[in-house]
Amino acid sequence: MTEVQIRELSKRYGRKMVVDTLTFDVPAGAVTGFLGPNGAGKTTTLRMLVGLARPSAGAALIDGRPYAQLSAPRRTVGALLEASGFHPGRRGRDHLRILADSAGLPAARVDAVLDEVGLTEAAGSRVRTYSLGMRQRLGLAGALLGDPGLLVLDEPANGLDPAGMAWLRALLRRRAAEGRTVLVSSHVLAEIAQTADRIVIVHDGRLRHSGPVAPDLERTFLAVTGAGHAG
Repeated sequence: MTEVQIRELSKRYGRKMVVDTLTFDVPAGAVTGFLGPNGAGKTTTLRMLVGLARPSAGAALIDGRPYAQLSAPRRTVGALLEASGFHPGRRGRDHLRILADSAGLPAARVDAVLDEVGLTEAAGSRVRTYSLGMRQRLGLAGALLGDPGLLVLDEPANGLDPAGMAWLRALLRRRAAEGRTVLVSSHVLAEIAQTADRIVIVHDGRLRHSGPVAPDLERTFLAVTGAGHAG
C-alpha cells in the first residue's frame, strides 16, 4: 500500500507564499478529495509531490520518501496534472508506447490502459482530433500505465460529459477498493461528495480542514474558506 505524507510543506515564489506549512496524510485504500478556491495552492502542492517543483521548506513524501528517491516512480505513482503536452500529430497509442518504453514498462500495458479508459477505438487517431474529454482519458491512461499504487489527479473531470464523470467516479472508487491511494483535486464539490472518502481543504496556501467527507460538503467548504466555489 502506498501512502502520502505532507509535512510542514511550503513553497514561496518571490515574495508570495503559495503553500504555507501544510501538513496532512493521504491514506491507502481511499479516495481523498483535495479542495480549495482558485489560487489556494492545490496544484503547486501536487507538483511538489510528484517532483515537478522543489519545496521551499518541508517535505512531500510517498511512503516516507520524496518522489526523486523512488526506485520505480512510474510503478509507484501515476499523475495527471494537466491534459496537455501531447504531440498533436502523434496517435494516441503511439503516445502511450513512448511513455511505456521510457519507463521500462511492458508494451502490453498500452492496450490494457487504452481499454480501461475507453479509448481503444480512438487509439489510432491523431491527438489533434481528440476532444478535451478524450485528452483527459489519454492522460489518465498514461497515469495508469505503471499500474501504480498512488494516483495523483488534478481536475481529471475537465471536459468529461456526465457519462464520462460517472465512469471516472467508478474508476477511482475501484482503485481505492483495491487498496490503492487516490488523491484528486477538483472544483466540482458535488462530484467529490459522491466520490471521495476523505477531504483536505486548503485556502491561501494553508490547511483549513482534513477529515471524512461531511454530509454537507458545500457548507463545510464555505465555513472554512469563505469562498463561493472550489475552483
